[in-house]
Amino acid sequence: MSSEAAAAAAARHATTAPAHQFDSTAQQRETASLGMWVFLVTEMMFFGGLFLAYVVYRAAYPRAFVLGSHELDIVLGTTNTAVLIASSLTMALAVRSAQLGRRRGLVTFLVLTMILGSVFLGIKAYEYHHKYVEGFVPGPYFHYVGAEEPHVRIFFCLYFGLTGLHALHMIIGVGVLAVMLVMGARGRFGPNYYNPIECSGLYWHFVDIVWIFLFPLLYLVGRHT
Repeated sequence: MSSEAAAAAAARHATTAPAHQFDSTAQQRETASLGMWVFLVTEMMFFGGLFLAYVVYRAAYPRAFVLGSHELDIVLGTTNTAVLIASSLTMALAVRSAQLGRRRGLVTFLVLTMILGSVFLGIKAYEYHHKYVEGFVPGPYFHYVGAEEPHVRIFFCLYFGLTGLHALHMIIGVGVLAVMLVMGARGRFGPNYYNPIECSGLYWHFVDIVWIFLFPLLYLVGRHT
């Protein structure tokens, strides 16, 4: 039997005893999933407040938000959107590999997901640097020529606030996947125990979905004008 086949067989028969407060591994798995969903609901409310602020100010200063949006690089934004969509696919494949006890597939897809997440963060860091050079970072050195300058400043405050918090969540996600990668490489996951990978996948997909909303709101608003 090859080493890969042996690892797969071990993963299929692997089991993890439930913590003392649970009656079974199934109950523990359901509780962990419920806990993750509750956490994601709190995250939705957190981001929801910021989205509401965006909507309110967008309605109050539509012209300024169009001008601010035109200062963003739509090519980089579109590229990052494609990168995150691809990372959602690799994350889903990682979860499936864990369910089937395929250690090599799990490790491969986790690595790919982390690489794609790092690419996203690298592109976002380049965007931030470019906006800093142009003087669009809110603060004492903010510089925008035009009658809408105070309101364009609000747009960039929301831009950096929303995308910065999203990037922070991405960094946390990459860190979580790094822990899952180590555990997966050691054969900790299989058909009988894959809940940590599944919960990590839920978090990663949530972060991706947040960007799917951020991209059109920040990059595409008023592009037809």
